Amino acid sequence: MARFARVSGFLGLFLLLAACALPRGAGMEREIIGRADNADADFAIYPVTRAFLPTLAEWPVTGEPDLNWITTSTGSRSQIIAPGDMVSISIWDSNENSLLTAPEQRVVGLEEIRVSASGTIFMPYIGDTRIAGMSPQAARSRLQREFEVIVPSAQVQLSMAAGRGNSVDLVGGVASPGSYPMPDRSYTVLGLISEGGGVRTDLNNPQIRLMRQGNLFGTSITRLYSEPNLDTRLAGGDRVIVEADRRYFLSLGAAGRQDQHPFEQDIVTALDAMAIIGGVNSSRANPEGILILREYPASALRAGERGPRMERVVFTLDLTTSDGLFSARNFRINSGDLVLATESPVNSAETILSLIGSAFGLARGASRL
Repeated sequence: MARFARVSGFLGLFLLLAACALPRGAGMEREIIGRADNADADFAIYPVTRAFLPTLAEWPVTGEPDLNWITTSTGSRSQIIAPGDMVSISIWDSNENSLLTAPEQRVVGLEEIRVSASGTIFMPYIGDTRIAGMSPQAARSRLQREFEVIVPSAQVQLSMAAGRGNSVDLVGGVASPGSYPMPDRSYTVLGLISEGGGVRTDLNNPQIRLMRQGNLFGTSITRLYSEPNLDTRLAGGDRVIVEADRRYFLSLGAAGRQDQHPFEQDIVTALDAMAIIGGVNSSRANPEGILILREYPASALRAGERGPRMERVVFTLDLTTSDGLFSARNFRINSGDLVLATESPVNSAETILSLIGSAFGLARGASRL
């Protein structure tokens, strides 16, 4: 009788362990999304299939700023004088009775004249003369003509140094950041980055930000390299910022690696994400239950094809079918997404059966005592 009690005790203990929740790294798919059909569910489920991808393409991208970019254009191949520039003027006159030069003096220099906010400079005997918006050659010709009226033998030379209105700033992410004068009005973003020594090699998927007159534009250096029509022309006062890509996604559960993963390229698909995280744990994961959890802003909610019906959304991927694999390759991961590899119910069942089997083995051993 005592032996039977001991056997019953061992068996009851192991059956209790089998009935309890086993230690796991993630929930099963049915545990996570099982309440989706409840009236009080606060999330929506969307299986990722070929039929669903066109609908998803209409939804907004989350987790990153919506930045446009300016396509390239052409400008003047020479410098254009702007308010704030400094000009140096030399006037030559060989006339012995010159109004400009002293006896035995052949040249008078007017150095470091700042172009006023109205675009003019003051010249003796002429007064205020507008030169902003002209090339240095055109400005020299204008001054030459105006001086010839007073001093027919005068010859004018002009040089300029770019001021703030003819300079651009290159901020961070390059070998030599700083302020650079614009050599002409066809100076482009890539030309500026090249003059700054190029993008630093330690930056992850470098991003380009262009600040112009209170507006922010953005793209990646990869797009500028591959699409020449995006190498936009700079304007005086622009600021170009080179920085690492700040976007990331998370991986949890029965994934090959649980971590925060930076975006290493402009577009990361679900298949890219699976490769980045090292796939799934073959002994634990359910390849039919890969979940991608995402939150949309309230402004994106639209019933129909233009947006999700709830802020919290769970996308489900089945990597055991051809449609699931092809669709995963065309499903774009957004910054902040959580890629969750759920636990396989088969593995949990096998563990429970193993525990029960062990319990019976122990019971048989105990019965021989």
